[in-house]
Amino acid sequence: MKDDYILIVDDELPIREMIHTSLDMAGFQCLQAEDAKQAHQMIVDQRPALILLDWMLPGGVSGVDLCRRLKRDETLSEIPVIMLTARGEEDHKVQGLDAGADDYMTKPFSTRELVSRIKAVLRRANALNGEKA
Repeated sequence: MKDDYILIVDDELPIREMIHTSLDMAGFQCLQAEDAKQAHQMIVDQRPALILLDWMLPGGVSGVDLCRRLKRDETLSEIPVIMLTARGEEDHKVQGLDAGADDYMTKPFSTRELVSRIKAVLRRANALNGEKA
């Protein structure tokens, strides 16, 4: 797992730091971004194994918009995305998943469950990529 970079995209530093610490303890390396513009640049430059993406981001581009943009880009579309957001209504979950998110978790959340979901999504992504090779 040491080569699996997880990009944490959230405008709230304390949340990013808490997630970073939990993922570090689980053996993942992390990158952090506070808005969609910074996140997109890091995704292009660093190619993370997975993206944790908040819905509500500053700068005019939401997490759902960024997810949709990534999934339309052939060079980035295979990077799994987990939406991690306070928006917990059914309509929000459907919108996030329809935008291309591979999973959807609401805040507040269990870091143990988050780590398990990350591992599950990465297993599925690796299995799919193995089939394509």
